[in-house]
Amino acid sequence: MSSSRPLRVAIVGAGPAGIYAADILSKTGVEVSIDLFERLPAPFGLVRYGVAPDHPRIKAIIVALHKVLARGDVRLLANVEYGVDLKLDDLRQFYDAVIFSTGSIRDAALAIEGIDLPGSFGAADFVSWYDGHPDVARTWPLEAEQVAVLGAGNVALDVARVLAKHADDLLPTEIPENVYQGLKESPVTDVHVFARRGPAQAKFSPLELRELGHVPDVDVIVYPEDFEFDEGSMAAINSSNQTKQVVKTLTDWTLKDPSQFTASRRLHLHFLHAPVAVLGEGRVEGLRTERTRLNGDGTVSGTGEFFEWPVQAVYRAVGYFGSPLPEIPFDDLKGVIPNREGRVIDIDGAQIPGVYATGWIKRGPVGLIGHTKSDASETVRHLVEDLADSRTAAHPEPESVVEFLTERGVDLVQWADWEVLDAHERTLGEPHGRERIKVVPREDMIRIARRQTEEATSTVAATSTEAAGDSQA
Repeated sequence: MSSSRPLRVAIVGAGPAGIYAADILSKTGVEVSIDLFERLPAPFGLVRYGVAPDHPRIKAIIVALHKVLARGDVRLLANVEYGVDLKLDDLRQFYDAVIFSTGSIRDAALAIEGIDLPGSFGAADFVSWYDGHPDVARTWPLEAEQVAVLGAGNVALDVARVLAKHADDLLPTEIPENVYQGLKESPVTDVHVFARRGPAQAKFSPLELRELGHVPDVDVIVYPEDFEFDEGSMAAINSSNQTKQVVKTLTDWTLKDPSQFTASRRLHLHFLHAPVAVLGEGRVEGLRTERTRLNGDGTVSGTGEFFEWPVQAVYRAVGYFGSPLPEIPFDDLKGVIPNREGRVIDIDGAQIPGVYATGWIKRGPVGLIGHTKSDASETVRHLVEDLADSRTAAHPEPESVVEFLTERGVDLVQWADWEVLDAHERTLGEPHGRERIKVVPREDMIRIARRQTEEATSTVAATSTEAAGDSQA
């Protein structure tokens, strides 16, 4: 088909992966018109709703993402849910290609006894709560004095730190008011983080780990008996500066004099402890772990020595998992859309024309946010190879999809609307010396975001009415 008009591309998911893909696609030299769809009334995905509020350095990534969307050559269509407001057949009417960048927002499963008891939570849900996700309940049951966090990555650290930290120390951040009030009432005294492997196998980033040692009125406690370094550990330390820094920080903490632990709250880091059961009758009352030993290759084996910890809540932070999308193939084992280098394939391995994937829904929830750039480059390269001279959309006019969604009653939030909401949140934070205070309820986000648009529409209507009255007079 003729390529006399711009290539029309829809990207579903306006987090870092989707925005990076849009940016890279816009710079390929192919004349292209890009619409970026987002299920929530706000863009930026994981950076807005998956990063702890006391990590402004990581949240600064939004600045770069903001610049891409503010340029005006990528259109944001937010508050649109794929599978509900429109499906693949609908998108094919308006676009020549679709890239799915919906990420991984569910908690990976942990198959141990008692994991479904009341008081056992997924880290992803808790992160969504403290980040003010509009689809999560406004309250969280923070009733435990002793808490267990299962995992050895940065999400486990974030969850443990937010649980242990005094709420007042989070006030300078963008933490929502309901989250502040919930954390302020928490009776927690001890947070235990359990890692089934050793210190050299922990996936903490050095900076995040060091930050734990500077949390006011929270002691970080490690246990020398949990420190074991085999050949695999030494190889990891010698080959990775990051691992070396993590191990040094942890080892330095083993040298602390216990008499120095005077804080009102404690954060315990346990290594070589594999969780085997959540204990309790009717709700969480404890955790059973098994002591493990290193096998020399980064794996561990159980020793048959068990420990029981009196905790009243358990948070599993053992990874994220993707969610299936209507009309799109899904790998239930890996939690991804099956693909070859971004080209989506069906159950028989055949490429589905015009459908692509990028980010965590493409490769699984591994790597840092910045890694999605190279991921997006690969997907975009194949899209351009496949479709640079192909146009298949029946209704490629940019206004067509907006009319379609408006007729379906969708309250579209576009970039100008988001800027109104963004300014409102910043205004809320300004009297308190904070960058912003997030608006949490979805209906409030939409109402505030669309206020300027509605006021402008009312002004135009009023002006038209006045003009009509003048002409009649």
